[in-house]
Amino acid sequence: MTNTKQINLDKKINKLLEVVSDLRDPINGCPWDLKQTHLSLIPYVLEEAYEVAHAIREENPNELKEELGDLLLQIILHAQIGKEKNLFDMGDIIDIITEKLIRRHPHVFQKKGKVSIKEVEYSWEKIKNKERPLNNSKTPISDRLRVKIRPHPATQAALIISKKASKNGFEWEKSDQIWDKLYEELEELKDALKKDKTSYAEAEIGDVLFTLINIARWHKISIEEGLAKTNKRFLERLKYIEENIEGELHSQSKKKLEKYWKLAKINLNH
Repeated sequence: MTNTKQINLDKKINKLLEVVSDLRDPINGCPWDLKQTHLSLIPYVLEEAYEVAHAIREENPNELKEELGDLLLQIILHAQIGKEKNLFDMGDIIDIITEKLIRRHPHVFQKKGKVSIKEVEYSWEKIKNKERPLNNSKTPISDRLRVKIRPHPATQAALIISKKASKNGFEWEKSDQIWDKLYEELEELKDALKKDKTSYAEAEIGDVLFTLINIARWHKISIEEGLAKTNKRFLERLKYIEENIEGELHSQSKKKLEKYWKLAKINLNH
């Protein structure tokens, strides 16, 4: 007997697909939706993904539910554009990810048995490498990394590179060595800034950030979560100052702003 909930879910998904198809209808569709391409939608996909992350951090289920819907819309829009170009449709997307999940989890769908997370990660990488072989490449690790980091922001790309390099023996022996490296890079950054050469300074600040990311990786700390918490704290303190001063922020003296910043830290307990 067919599950009633499954029938309702199928109807809801089909309804959503129909709505997006109507939005892209060449005659009666929405001008904004009709104008969109895979390329033009990139900022919206990224924005919605960040909105999902924000809702998760805020532990707000209602917001998360809404933001996941917005992200799903982006996927369906891409599926609809692909369908119009006879490239792929939503069914193809679902088939590919379903087959990939089954293929990359043999311990679940083939040889059933308990395995450790390390074994799962090793198996996953091995299967991925078989899926996309780099025939006759003398630099397979760096070649694969170049492909892997393309869709990621620089901080996430640095973490991916560092993790992969460490798994292949390119790792510090102890954490003190990373701290020594950080101090070395900070000195080089100071020197670069004195020389007033932007490209040189950018390269050096990149080295500092790369080293900091490695310190975070070494101690199993999330750079993304850490910076998100700092952003939140800063905005809370800024709000406190705005609420407790008279007039606009830019018209206040540095001394007064510093005073209220310290008060914000005390009263907000951070």
